[in-house]
Amino acid sequence: MLRLELTGIRKEYPGVCANDDVSLAVAPGEIHAVLGENGAGKSTLMRIIYGAARPDAGSICWNGNPVTIATPEVARSLGIAMVFQHFSLFETLSVAENIWLGQRGSERLTDLTARIQTASKTYGLELDPERPVHTLSVGERQRVEIVRALLTQPQLLILDEPTSVLTPQAVQKLFATLRDLAKTGCSILYISHKLDEIRQLCTRCTVLRGGRVTGVLDPRGETERTLSRLMIGSEPPAIERATAALGEAALVVARLGVKPNAPFGTELTNLSFTLRAGEILGVAGVSGNGQKELLEALSGENPATHTGAIELLGREVTRCLPAARRQLGLHYVPEERLGRAAAPSLSLAQNTLLTRREPVGRAGWIDRTRLSRLAERVVARFQVKAPSVDAPATSLSGGNLQKFIVGREIDAKPKVLIVAQPTWGVDVGAAAQIRAHLLELKRNGSAVLLVSEDLDELLQVCDSLVVMARGRLSPRVSVGAITLEQIGEWMSGLWPAEAVEAQVA
Repeated sequence: MLRLELTGIRKEYPGVCANDDVSLAVAPGEIHAVLGENGAGKSTLMRIIYGAARPDAGSICWNGNPVTIATPEVARSLGIAMVFQHFSLFETLSVAENIWLGQRGSERLTDLTARIQTASKTYGLELDPERPVHTLSVGERQRVEIVRALLTQPQLLILDEPTSVLTPQAVQKLFATLRDLAKTGCSILYISHKLDEIRQLCTRCTVLRGGRVTGVLDPRGETERTLSRLMIGSEPPAIERATAALGEAALVVARLGVKPNAPFGTELTNLSFTLRAGEILGVAGVSGNGQKELLEALSGENPATHTGAIELLGREVTRCLPAARRQLGLHYVPEERLGRAAAPSLSLAQNTLLTRREPVGRAGWIDRTRLSRLAERVVARFQVKAPSVDAPATSLSGGNLQKFIVGREIDAKPKVLIVAQPTWGVDVGAAAQIRAHLLELKRNGSAVLLVSEDLDELLQVCDSLVVMARGRLSPRVSVGAITLEQIGEWMSGLWPAEAVEAQVA
């Protein structure tokens, strides 16, 4: 008997058919992948399974019985848990309070807090149950969502990009946990754009393209190229990384210290590095180790503890506001898509104005024609799937919104680009496209600081990298002179002390 069986699922939205005659079968104890490019219909299908959307046609069977999953509450009562790519957490509540709200029954908060501490250690997903959610980084919030789902002991667990913020060691620990869950009979639907993970973890996968199923197969017998062809109709373009032709220092950070804005933030102490024109410097590390504070200091959102700590294109900018830095040529892509990088209810054209001022005249009037053309150029250049530039940001899939946000900043031809998690949640084709654009910026003389928890991405596009742990930076090292295992060790702060002393001196 199958745990879940979908037959002939169809779901239409104005101007688009998200799912067209989709069928999916998942057995008890099976780890089943759902693959597809951004906009292929994966998220819509998962929302239907979880009761967050109603299909226009088709049927759903659960443990052999026909069911109507009208709401997420119904899904949870059946034993379905889901970790969304876009989080559903209350900012003003603590980690424990957020998880407590999603639990069935009358468990006391103190008892749940103890369970959270035990589970987070067991699964290798470190959490402080007392921390308010608004003080957490994106990666830490994802850990909350995963632990909350695991604590429900589900019969079916849906995971959307669960490893994007984990170290290689933590990924393997999570995989071991998922395999143990599967042995108990729990079925797992696993969505990821990391094809190597799919081939390593999953025993079967359903591939979607354009809302339709293009294949159901065992990924262990496939290559990343064959899976890519099923997903996007072609193999992803090859990435060509040219040798860096270094220019003048574009961004100089000298003994930077930052007090965190939030009570549970990470204090930065004595950070120093130089980013030159024509190079890409990567910053690796587990989310929550000071990346957020570093990005806020560099973008101008949170001032450093002393002047003289940040120099941009020969100008001292430690106390300058974000707008002044942008005028000098610095552009920034934050890791939070909705709420910071984009206003959810505003259109794509209106969101362009958040960082691009070309359509604004001297008197403050907005040239709407020029604004639309600018947004349309970004949409076309970065192949963003959207009904029009008048569509609200929240209507796009996570990957397509990410392409628009990254494209908006790259299209501005920045002299210095600071970008965090540029390919989080985007398909292999889009990820290759974004990385190619970053390399093109570098060839054109721009300086790029890339903060990412995707180690393959860092090794693919960066010239050198540093690792961030507990508010400190490791020695700078060429990407050809370090292994994944070493990076994983350095993520725990275990780098040679003598190298750090030499770097500071």
